[in-house]
Amino acid sequence: MPQPVKQEYDVIVIGAGAVGENVADRVVQGGLSAVLVEAELVGGECSYWACMPSKALLRPGTALHGAQTTPGAKEAVTRTLDAAAVLKRRDYFTSNWQDDSQVAWVKDSGIGLIRGHAWLTAAKSVEVAGLDGTSHQLLARHAVVLATGSVPNLPPVPGLEHLQVWGTREATSAHEVPERLAVLGGGVAGTELAQAYARLGSAVTLVARSRLLRKYPEEAATLVAAGLRADGVEIRLNTETRSICGNDDDTFAVQLGDGTFITANKVLVATGRHPALDGLGLEGIGFEPDQHGQLDLSTDSSGLVQETPGDEPWLYAVGDAAGKNLLTHQGKYEARATGDAIAARAKGELAGTPEVWSRYAQTANQHAVPNVVFTDPELATVGRTLEAARDDGYNASSVELPIQVAGSSLHAENYEGWAQLVVDEDRQVLLGATFAGPDVSELLHAATIAVVGEVPLARLWHAVPSYPTISEVWLRLLEKYGL
Repeated sequence: MPQPVKQEYDVIVIGAGAVGENVADRVVQGGLSAVLVEAELVGGECSYWACMPSKALLRPGTALHGAQTTPGAKEAVTRTLDAAAVLKRRDYFTSNWQDDSQVAWVKDSGIGLIRGHAWLTAAKSVEVAGLDGTSHQLLARHAVVLATGSVPNLPPVPGLEHLQVWGTREATSAHEVPERLAVLGGGVAGTELAQAYARLGSAVTLVARSRLLRKYPEEAATLVAAGLRADGVEIRLNTETRSICGNDDDTFAVQLGDGTFITANKVLVATGRHPALDGLGLEGIGFEPDQHGQLDLSTDSSGLVQETPGDEPWLYAVGDAAGKNLLTHQGKYEARATGDAIAARAKGELAGTPEVWSRYAQTANQHAVPNVVFTDPELATVGRTLEAARDDGYNASSVELPIQVAGSSLHAENYEGWAQLVVDEDRQVLLGATFAGPDVSELLHAATIAVVGEVPLARLWHAVPSYPTISEVWLRLLEKYGL
């Protein structure tokens, strides 16, 4: 049996998705050596099965609908979406599920790459079963970083575990549009993909145990629900899935809590995700799963795992693996802070917990996480909702109104939107903002800057929105607040 290849690096990063790539890049820029270990495609979930393909599926329908709601353009629109062309464009944005360009970037950035399955064997020690049959024993001088992403939750629906249903991966990489699609889950992924496939020609039924997009303000979620229904999506809210089985004709029968059935050619299960920590050897170095059998890591603001065994810090978790904010952009933000913190600690420039809002701290995780639901209409939010702000002890108020400005009326006929600001009354700064309506994602970064910068409302009043744009809603919100 061949002897394992022994190698030593300053930093070992397990997982070469967008988050792992950013960690490795930062530590290399900081003068350290790094290696990425990846069992699948370099670039990870976002590049091939999540952000990029899902938005590629959604954008053509949104563009077509935008033309259909604009007089002068709608008269020229005579066709529906070309499903084959949409799927071909999606393939382009996934590079046809080939990672050659990403591998080239890793090499050009001076980062090592090992393709294989990795697990921890001791402090700073990692073993890798290479996909080519080679065994590797890796030793980290400074840090091991877990950037392994997340995996889908499987709800406890009788019959589901025995069937070949779609998860989000199968939905975003499919090469045919099913005649009938049942979507289980009313969160972001389920909502986005339900609309995408409805616009591609599927008869879609969405089933949710609670209301649609329950983590978002109800007024905003209601606009999204109306958009889905306008596209023919049947929405069954506050409804449990009792069971699921396969029929003789290769369709599925989904029984709902009220006893009714849905017949579908495909079933998409989109009921959330959890950190992908199984098989990493964490139990062998002292970590215990919770009462549900799942591992959960607690990290500080630099990504350092709090319960790391040993005399010095060495184990980090970032992105979905850390379980804080399962969003690609937020994971990349965490990765940059973590990579810089590792390099600084290696040089003796950082000790203990980093200062808030420093380059080593993931402070925005607590105050200003931006998120967009790329449905049509869009839902964009940052920071705290009113309920969350009050739960966190703030003396908070809110101001909200429909988006009815000159820019919105020019943007689309019968434009419907909603906006909300959450205000800390003691400091007179924004704690959060939500926008719902066509193309409101472009309003979000201004709100993010206002929350991160703690811009006083009296100063924000002087940020004059251009006319006629949808951003004029900022003026209307501040006026309604009393400025």
